[in-house]
Amino acid sequence: MSELPKLAAPQLVVNSRMLYTSWIPADPGACRDLLPPALRPAPNGAVYMNQYVVDSAEQSVNFGAYTLTYLGLDLDSFAPDGVTPARFFTHYFNSSSIVRAYVSERGVPASPGSTELELHAHTLTATTSIAGKPLIRTRAKVSKKIGTTVAGHLKYVTRIGDRLVGGNYPYIGELVDEFVVQSIEFLDKTHPVYALRPASPLQVLPAASFYSPRDSFVYPGGVEDMGPAE
Repeated sequence: MSELPKLAAPQLVVNSRMLYTSWIPADPGACRDLLPPALRPAPNGAVYMNQYVVDSAEQSVNFGAYTLTYLGLDLDSFAPDGVTPARFFTHYFNSSSIVRAYVSERGVPASPGSTELELHAHTLTATTSIAGKPLIRTRAKVSKKIGTTVAGHLKYVTRIGDRLVGGNYPYIGELVDEFVVQSIEFLDKTHPVYALRPASPLQVLPAASFYSPRDSFVYPGGVEDMGPAE
């Protein structure tokens, strides 16, 4: 097996196709158990998920083309804007061994997986699979018109050994002007990610959910030690 390249930080990705959703979970206690003891969930217990596709190598500095679904919990601390919750990675399903190696060094729980985003008329379907078996499927109604461009920083927290690390991730996204999440299905009750499934009926958090056919970001940004994980 060939050795993977050692990549410099940060890494830039441009014009990914990105479906970002957030919801109230069915079992907040099971979600809370996925956090290190030193972290607390946001008051509403929200879960977030990002399903996205980088279609060509020309869209990244060193990552190449890849697909990714990652998800986890909103925290009771914030991104640099003081409003957007910081977020902890609990699961990270990536198609690229290069990207998995890069993020694993930074505490991300990376494992193999693939994501497809299919747009038919105004129905967007995002399917996350492991070894060819569908694990999560999201459907949304979307327009093809860009309604706004947003920019800022997200903050994601990881665990490296017994320390917590926070990274600031700058982004610029072009969001479609009409967007409605129709369903979020967790398809395998035996997989640990099932703990993050949505409540029924589905309670989507619109302010943290969108579809962007062109979303660009730096991964990771500035990194800070946040203290012991325990």
